[in-house]
Amino acid sequence: MKFRILLTTMTVICCLAAHSQEEVINQPRIFLLSPFERAVCCIKYYEGMHRQKDYPYVGYGHKLRPGEHYSSNMSYAEADALLRKDLKEFCTMFSGYGKDSLLLAALAYNVGPYRILGSKKKYPKSTLLKKIEAGIRDFKADYVQFCRWKGKKIPSIERRRYAELLLLYVP
Repeated sequence: MKFRILLTTMTVICCLAAHSQEEVINQPRIFLLSPFERAVCCIKYYEGMHRQKDYPYVGYGHKLRPGEHYSSNMSYAEADALLRKDLKEFCTMFSGYGKDSLLLAALAYNVGPYRILGSKKKYPKSTLLKKIEAGIRDFKADYVQFCRWKGKKIPSIERRRYAELLLLYVP
């Protein structure tokens, strides 16, 4: 099972890297991109473009907040700009976590920041964040645990988590 997940993840990475024209021996092309660009590619691949049927989600998975008026028929360029804006906001939110800020930002883009940070009313602080704060670098299993929807483990979300780890985790 883990081999199949790894194989699928590597296939995804190769697909994400296909747009690069440079060749580097023994290195997937996606790793030629900056970590931020890798995160953008990964989010675009897994989110896809949201349209009217996905309301209140628009672009590449942006959830409309009160007072926002983005069109569900936005162009790819507008969706890309919105994704980058949101990802930068999450990076700023998690900037105190140093080299893990981008990984946490990519996770927060999908699950929401308060599932990680915790909130007084609904969610406790995640075990993932507690480990990072304690300086424990072996948190991969805790990261991948964010693959559930309505309490059920979803294989496609689990593959996404493994892809994010491969692309963004800094030992």
